[in-house]
Amino acid sequence: MFTHRLLGSALVLALASSAAFAEGPNLGKPISAAEIAAWDISIMPDGTGLPPGSGTPARGARIYVQKCLMCHGENGKGGPNAAVVGGAPVTGMDTVKTIANFWPYATTLFDFTRRAMPWQQPRTLTNDEVYALGVVPRAVELG
Repeated sequence: MFTHRLLGSALVLALASSAAFAEGPNLGKPISAAEIAAWDISIMPDGTGLPPGSGTPARGARIYVQKCLMCHGENGKGGPNAAVVGGAPVTGMDTVKTIANFWPYATTLFDFTRRAMPWQQPRTLTNDEVYALGVVPRAVELG
């Protein structure tokens, strides 16, 4: 008899508490589809998700001087932060990782640059600026 009362009490308590939890803690506000879309900027290695845009080495060089040089140094060879050109083959954890020896896909580089750069103002580069910056390392090495 005691077991039946205990089970009955537990069932009533579970049903009552589930109704309270269903309401939620009322924190934050619902997010709209437009707000989600602004952050849904994933790009796949095959290029799925790349936005329209273009850039040239000349435009990229100007953007690099304005927004990247202070951290990545002259000609992308390193400054206060990592180099973006050159680099030895990756042989271990201590190898300096650059675009040439570490980033497996151009789309990964585009995605990272658009999300995280410049580090003090992430997500402020336009798609055209990111495309232009993607050709700067090759232009710097040639010129």
